[in-house]
Amino acid sequence: MKPTARTPAAADLSCEVCGQMPEPTKTRLTVANVAVMLPIELLVHALVVETHLPYVAKVLVLTLTATVLVIWVAEPSAARVLRGWLHAPALRHRKQLGTAPALWRARTVLRDQPGSLQKITQALARLDTNILSIHVHPMPGGVLDEFVLSAPGNLSERELLEALHDGGGSRSRVWPTTALAMADGQTKALSLAARIADAPDELPLAVAELLRARIVPPAEAAGTPETDDAGTQLKIPTAWHGPITFARPGEPFTPAESARAHRLAELAEILSHRPVAAGP
Repeated sequence: MKPTARTPAAADLSCEVCGQMPEPTKTRLTVANVAVMLPIELLVHALVVETHLPYVAKVLVLTLTATVLVIWVAEPSAARVLRGWLHAPALRHRKQLGTAPALWRARTVLRDQPGSLQKITQALARLDTNILSIHVHPMPGGVLDEFVLSAPGNLSERELLEALHDGGGSRSRVWPTTALAMADGQTKALSLAARIADAPDELPLAVAELLRARIVPPAEAAGTPETDDAGTQLKIPTAWHGPITFARPGEPFTPAESARAHRLAELAEILSHRPVAAGP
């Protein structure tokens, strides 16, 4: 069953740190104050005018009474009674942000059999989630499917994981991402290959950019057993740098990413051993 989006109440707009509500627009605040003050002002004037006080005393009483009522009654009452109307623009803006599409990366392991991909796409479609790109990586016992998803902004990570599970996926993981995830991996690898062709020493930085990973210092890499990294570390052998280790916590490397990184390392090694052409 598709979850329904909850309409945010005005109280939900209060700051988690200071507890203050956002400042309403000047126009709405003025209209709200007038709507609350006008009946009070009319009542006070009617009562004071009927008294037998001197004119100056009447003016003084009306001024002080009106001031006190505005500060202690009118403004707090307007903020409380007309809260939803006062903050309606902020509520509409928040609702628009909440329903705006959000981008996610997702990985799940499927059985390598007909209909597996169709079942998981149907499970995602029930959440109004659109698959923008998909990469399939063969692996023992099935296939690892990697998606870039466009989902409603109010959809949570748990709901996406449940949809992947209902679609037959296992060992599923999802991460929030940006439009940069739509960049074609092959095109990016070719661009970095051109960068390495010009400067082979750029290999560590180029691979780190390709994998969106950090370079692990040799001392730190030596202290981490390969069996404990859960696929989040990738070691690339090189002839002149020695093994270079890359880490991406929480996001295991795919076979395709590993293959691209190793091919870049081979390219850098070939170019580093190529003799430099003599000048004229």
